[in-house]
Amino acid sequence: MDAPLVAKSGHQGTAMALAPLGHVLFSRILRHDPSRPDWVNRDRFILSNGHASILQYALLYLNGYGLELDDLRNFRQWDSRTPGHPEHGHTTGVEVTTGPLGQGLANAVGMAIAESHLRARFGDPHFDHHTWVIAGDGCLMEGISHEAASLAGHLKLDRLVCIFDDNQITIDGSTDLSCSDDVTLRFRSYGWHVIEAGDIGEDLEALESILHTARRHRGSPSLIRLRTHIGFPSPDYTDRHEAHGNPLDALAVSRTKSVMDIPDQPFWVPQDTVQELRRHASQRGRELSEQWTEPNHPEYRSILDRPSPSLLRTELQKVNATKPIATRQAITMAINSTIDFVPGLIAGSADLTGNTGVKVAGFNAFSAADPQGRQLYFGIREHAMGAAAVGIALHGLLTPVVGTFLVFADYMKPAIRLAALSRARAIFVFSHDSIGVGEDGPTHQPVEQIASLRSIPGLHVIRPADTRETAEAWLAALTHDGPTALILSRQSVPDVTDGSAVQYGVGIVHADEDPQLLLVATGSEVSVALEAAVLLKERGISTTVLSMPSWEIYEERKAAVGHDFFAVTPVVSVEAASTFGWSRYADTSVGVDRFGMSAPGHTVMERLGINATNVADQAERLLTNR
Repeated sequence: MDAPLVAKSGHQGTAMALAPLGHVLFSRILRHDPSRPDWVNRDRFILSNGHASILQYALLYLNGYGLELDDLRNFRQWDSRTPGHPEHGHTTGVEVTTGPLGQGLANAVGMAIAESHLRARFGDPHFDHHTWVIAGDGCLMEGISHEAASLAGHLKLDRLVCIFDDNQITIDGSTDLSCSDDVTLRFRSYGWHVIEAGDIGEDLEALESILHTARRHRGSPSLIRLRTHIGFPSPDYTDRHEAHGNPLDALAVSRTKSVMDIPDQPFWVPQDTVQELRRHASQRGRELSEQWTEPNHPEYRSILDRPSPSLLRTELQKVNATKPIATRQAITMAINSTIDFVPGLIAGSADLTGNTGVKVAGFNAFSAADPQGRQLYFGIREHAMGAAAVGIALHGLLTPVVGTFLVFADYMKPAIRLAALSRARAIFVFSHDSIGVGEDGPTHQPVEQIASLRSIPGLHVIRPADTRETAEAWLAALTHDGPTALILSRQSVPDVTDGSAVQYGVGIVHADEDPQLLLVATGSEVSVALEAAVLLKERGISTTVLSMPSWEIYEERKAAVGHDFFAVTPVVSVEAASTFGWSRYADTSVGVDRFGMSAPGHTVMERLGINATNVADQAERLLTNR
């Protein structure tokens, strides 16, 4: 209560109700070692309803994860270790970044997939841990929870336990205002094992017994439905929605401390209790982690060590196309050329496996019967796929690559954003990247999606021009310390580059002497820009043509390029997508600032101006008007 009161912000009500559960989980159930927070066989704990972050921070403080009272006093303040919602990589002991409701539950499914795969591959003695997630009404109302829970039930992820905080309150009021689902029936229909714990939120022994029952269960994931009372034991706000989104005022805090029979002092903590809790956590954790042995397996060592970029590049240089192919086909060639050197790779798609290029030769399907499989079939579940990929990546050993059509990146945007925020090494493959999709029409022809992805800080967006750039893009994704979005064509494209532009984000693919203007393009439009350069040469206009597969890589490495390509000559950008953002580099842009049309892809491209003649005309007009 004290931290939200001082911060004048925070959600203490849920944290108060779940404090006994949190204590039992951390002190009696979780296999964890505060002195080795990255121990790979630890249980994972995810607070999906991340607005209750003060609960997790209190537990990390009490169990010796490095937080101290000053950190709790600085709750939700600038540069503190206790931000408003838990952030992976910012606070030791936080496994994933949570807050947008339902994402943490789907992350947990990804972590459970990773555990199941590693256990099947390297053996029970080495990998046998659980993923524990607390989720509230809000998490289960969000649609992503349906996708994630359905997938988990189908895959029989029996080391996954979700504790449903059934407090029947949202910010607006009682859940009766908006929801009458029977959660028990819903999860049983997914194939989950459901435990009706009832109203035992204050009974530590009963909580422990229920949690042990869930841990022992095999054959399906478990849902514990726990009836709690938000704000308990406040005499003023128990079971009231005001306890959810608003900090209790000073009087309410004082009255609650009186009920608890503790001193009415800010951040009062009995230090002997803290020391005993930390001693217990340290001793118990050390015993657990020291009993564990790493797998004596060459593939496991390779996963830990990660291959060198030079080795991967050597293999990728063998990727060649004898005729024009789509970059979605080129990515398959690139992936297949490196699978022997990336044993931690696990690939999947949302029912578009072959279409997107992430079908990997030699990978069996991951399933309940064969969790050693490395080909994931997510079904038509883009929301869950994106968040599960983040969970797989943050589990710490596997590298997920997942694919769908670019237009459906909108379904995955929250997960991609959290991947960037948490620097998860997830690779998102988006094929069918433009109006070149053709006959499916404007519902399936992406226009604004590339600009939307480029707006996410920390996400590398790479749109390769041909086979060589696709191979280099795959290398860049494998070696980037964070998420990558690969934007790939449906239609075939000629090989027009040597691939080197990916390394710096930009590179010259054609250069006349004394160029009068610069054409810069991405993806399939690089060949269009090259055709336009020929037309301009015939008109007496000399050009330089750049391929610019990645704005983000260019901005990170432009000092290494040695000069600013965009500083002097007039610049025309060419991309079959929204021109939004290109003004930072170009004086004029040839793009698509409208929705597409249903017609063959080449017709749509031609009619909407993505052709050499229009590019040459726009470039000449730019020169004339300067």
